[in-house]
Amino acid sequence: MNNHREWSITCRDVAGRRRDLTVFVRQGRVVLVAPPGETAVLAPLDVGRLRAALRDAVVDASQGES
Repeated sequence: MNNHREWSITCRDVAGRRRDLTVFVRQGRVVLVAPPGETAVLAPLDVGRLRAALRDAVVDASQGES
């Protein structure tokens, strides 16, 4: 499967600056990229978005292994 899907979830760092978490699949594994050197602080709605992105990435990773 060559389609490269990527999900971006808005978050904030500890100082309150807008950042993004990124989720993608590489070689059948789910990759989560946090803001460089930062802590991601998520609002409840953004946690739901992260959960959905991880779920979709797991489905994509599973299909890539078939």
